[in-house]
Amino acid sequence: MHPSLRLFSSTDILARLPELGALLQACVHDGASIGFILPFDAAASQGFWTDNVLPAVTRGVRLLLVAEVDGQVAGAVQLDWDTNPNQAHRAEVRKLLVHAAFRRRGIARLLMQALEAQARLLPRSLLTLDTRSGDHAEPLYLSLGYVVAGSIPGYALAPAGERLDATTIMYKLL
Repeated sequence: MHPSLRLFSSTDILARLPELGALLQACVHDGASIGFILPFDAAASQGFWTDNVLPAVTRGVRLLLVAEVDGQVAGAVQLDWDTNPNQAHRAEVRKLLVHAAFRRRGIARLLMQALEAQARLLPRSLLTLDTRSGDHAEPLYLSLGYVVAGSIPGYALAPAGERLDATTIMYKLL
């Protein structure tokens, strides 16, 4: 089935918290470099949504776009525009997640395209993001028109804690 995309409100986040938590936890356990290290349990995963995402969505400075397949949370991405006054033209792409069971269906691309459309409505003309250098998401971002600004070695601890990984900083002018 084709995924449906929708913006999640604060109420939606709370109502679907177990599913959002399961999505994040599955991605971290699958090796995604998205800010967390193992062990990473359901409580920590749900805590990210309630302590980080929920307040920003409630304040109106972040949106959460969710992909659903057959009513099940399959993926998500966030757009954060909580910027300083001199950066009111810019927003940051955060936490592009697609559950392993739903990969290779174009969901990440759909989420990113919808996120860019939302950014234009704000209006924001510059999007930035960072991704683990060499990660499978890097070619996706490049294919969507993101440009590599540079790389920072030893930027983040790998999810299993065994090494420091580089990150690639990217941007896109809308």
